[in-house]
Amino acid sequence: MSTPPMNAQSDPTVQPVPASVVAQVDAADVTLSNPRRAVLALGSNLGNRLETLQGAIDALEDTPGLRVKAVSAVYETEPWGVEPGSQPTYFNAVVLIKTTLPPGSLLERGQAIEEAFDRVRDEHWGPRTIDVDILAYADVVSDDPQLTLPHPRAHERAFVLVPWHDVEPEAQVPGHGAVTALLAEVGQDGVAARADLELRLPE
Repeated sequence: MSTPPMNAQSDPTVQPVPASVVAQVDAADVTLSNPRRAVLALGSNLGNRLETLQGAIDALEDTPGLRVKAVSAVYETEPWGVEPGSQPTYFNAVVLIKTTLPPGSLLERGQAIEEAFDRVRDEHWGPRTIDVDILAYADVVSDDPQLTLPHPRAHERAFVLVPWHDVEPEAQVPGHGAVTALLAEVGQDGVAARADLELRLPE
């Protein structure tokens, strides 16, 4: 009769791995093997707008645990919520990403990119070098005031829905319906495609 193999419990030279460490490793493995889809909106109306948008996309791609999968066309729009002509026009785009970062960490990364491009938050609806907004994260629905998901106004803004439709025509906005249907309802007035400009998908 063969001797059963020695296991870790009967081998005095093997230290048991704490259950908390095992749980962390298991969780990390699940996370890494299951990246989540997220959709981000980018906007800029100060400085070299196209260069800033591309810089933000490149910075996202350089983020560990994040890959940029699709980039929309560039659209030019009037600023939202302010007197017409009081600010420069915006360049807007949407990027589709896959990430292992949780929503809170993705938010922190977006804010860090804004700060890197000297984003100033001294007035509501004020001009900005770059705006990085999380539109949706998988199918998560959350009313956390720090990060409401999906973005609370994404479903009613043409400058978000038009480029979102570019990168994900079949997209659903959790709790609001299909991007296609929302866009048909909102219309595309004021969202001008800039066919002369292009954002590169990071290599």
